[in-house]
Amino acid sequence: MLKKKTLGLIGCAMAVAMLAQPTFAQERPNERNESRRASGVISGERVLPGRIGGDRNDREQERTTGVRGVRRGDRSQPAAAAAAPSAEQVVAAAQGLATAAGKTCQATEAVMLGRDAQQQGIYEVACANAPGYIIVGSTPPLAVDCLELAGTAATARARNPAADVGQQCALPANDNGLAIIGGWARDAGVSCTVDQAVAIGKSSDDNMIYEVGCSGQDGYWLEKTASGWQLQDCLQVVAANGACKFTTTDEQVASFRGKLTGTDAASCDVQAVRLMGQNANGRFYEAKCGAGDGYIARVNAEGVTQQVYACATAQARAIGTGCTLTTTAPAAATE
Repeated sequence: MLKKKTLGLIGCAMAVAMLAQPTFAQERPNERNESRRASGVISGERVLPGRIGGDRNDREQERTTGVRGVRRGDRSQPAAAAAAPSAEQVVAAAQGLATAAGKTCQATEAVMLGRDAQQQGIYEVACANAPGYIIVGSTPPLAVDCLELAGTAATARARNPAADVGQQCALPANDNGLAIIGGWARDAGVSCTVDQAVAIGKSSDDNMIYEVGCSGQDGYWLEKTASGWQLQDCLQVVAANGACKFTTTDEQVASFRGKLTGTDAASCDVQAVRLMGQNANGRFYEAKCGAGDGYIARVNAEGVTQQVYACATAQARAIGTGCTLTTTAPAAATE
């Protein structure tokens, strides 16, 4: 069972000191620019402490010679400024770092964000059909994917809308969280129309967990494990004391109504539903009906309802914990 740990702020030796971020519904361009300014990235270069204006000798030298960087007695001309790398060179450098970091990334676009205090290059790279990364050219390179940054920021902003979320991915090609996570959800077996998605934390096994919202239906949590995708619908998540922020009670009810079609509970106007638990025979759900009565339904692994019990009968037979969404008195036991 998925058990989430809240995303911690990801520390690393880059201009990305405090990492965090939104759902997809992602940041507007002006918000991204504000984030860059707050983290110290100015026009692609980081201002390093202690280097603004040079030291006292440098300043004296500039005053007496009129040229910065030329020592007194040095008659040589100042070196020409190094040419800025081309877009192709930046992509090649970012691709090399992503590969060295063990990331499966076919770089399609990249920008150099600046350098850290150790003069290691910091890049944002977009990858074909995959999440992008912010990468520091350390040894080995340090890469953090844009989805994780976005998820951490969303968590931080949910606690404090004014939180400083640090460096964020800003390339338009990296504004692809809904498409990427939605594709993973389909791979995991989700058939709904995914309309919201975000990284929400890590499992106890240190795997990333993502939440997806479904249009008009129950949503899901999904985790990528060594053996493949592990999936939980939000009814399961809530039963385990979790929470799905993209799924409403109405969506859960709408998803469950269809499971009662063709059963003795087909006339139930479902108002609320909860997952009670499961055993080798399937999962047990309680449904509260608009008329004030309710049912317990046993649903198999394929999602087909195998049996329904009126709450009065279920309580008399002590099926599970009985009905808690309704107050139906137990039916008299029969011989």
